Amino acid sequence: MARNWRLTDAYYQTKSQPAAGVMRLVGRASLGAASHVGRIAYLLWEVIRGLPQWRIWAPRAVEQGVHVGYGSLFIVLLTAAFAGGVTSLQAGYQFTGGIPVYFAAGVIVESIVLELGPVLTGLILAGRIGARYAAELGTMRVTEQIDALESLGRSSVSHLIIPRVVAGTLMLPVLVVFADAVGIAAGWVAAKGSLGISNADFVYGARYFFRPFDLWYSMIKSFAFGLAITIVPCYMGFSTKQGAEGVGRSTTAAVVSASVLILFLDVALAKVLLQ
Repeated sequence: MARNWRLTDAYYQTKSQPAAGVMRLVGRASLGAASHVGRIAYLLWEVIRGLPQWRIWAPRAVEQGVHVGYGSLFIVLLTAAFAGGVTSLQAGYQFTGGIPVYFAAGVIVESIVLELGPVLTGLILAGRIGARYAAELGTMRVTEQIDALESLGRSSVSHLIIPRVVAGTLMLPVLVVFADAVGIAAGWVAAKGSLGISNADFVYGARYFFRPFDLWYSMIKSFAFGLAITIVPCYMGFSTKQGAEGVGRSTTAAVVSASVLILFLDVALAKVLLQ
C-alpha cells in the first residue's frame, strides 16, 4: 500500500514539473523586468538631479549633438527620401479609379509626417546612436574608467549620461523635421511621375487633409523616441558586466530594447494623442 502511494506521489510530481517550470520562468522574467524598470527610474532621477550642473554637461552635450545630428543626417535623409518615394508609388498603385487624385497627396504627406518620418528616424538612430552609446559606456565600465571617475569624486551621470541624453533628445526632433521635408519632397516628385498629378493638385490635397496638430504630434513622438534611444542604451552600457562579451550583449540588448520601446511608444502615443 505504501509503495502504491509513493508511485502515485511520484506520478503527480512528474505531471506538475512543467507547470512549475513555467511559473519559475514567468517569475524570473517578472522580477527581472521590475528590476530593470526600477534601475532605469533611478537613472532618470539621477539625470534630473544632475541637470543644474550645466557647466559640466553642456560642453559635452554640444559635442555629442554634433555626432548625433550631423553624423546621422545623411542616412536619415536618404531613408526619408526612399520612404517618400515608395509611399507615393504605392499610393499610385492604390488610387486607380474614381477617387480624386489629390487624395493621394494627402495620404503621402500625412503618412510621412505622422508615422514614417518619426518612426524610421527613431529606428535608424536606435541602431546607430544606441549601439554606440551602449558600446562606449560598456567599454568604460568593464575597463573600470567609470569607477576611476567616481573615485575622483566626479559624477559619472553628469559627465557621461546627461550629455548623451540631452543631445539625443534635442537632436532627434531636428532630424525628424528634415526627414519630413525630404520625404514629402521625394513623394511629390514620385507622385508627379506615377500619378501624373499636377503641382496645384498636390498642394491642394496636402492642405486639405493637413491639421496643425500633426506637426506637434510628430515633434512629441520624436521627443519621446529621443528619450528612448538614449536612456535605454546608456542604462545598458552603464550596467555592463563580464568583459568584452558583456559589451557585445549590452550593445545588442540596447538596440533591440530601444527599437521595441519605440514601437510601443508609437502605439501608445497614437492611442492617447489621436483620440
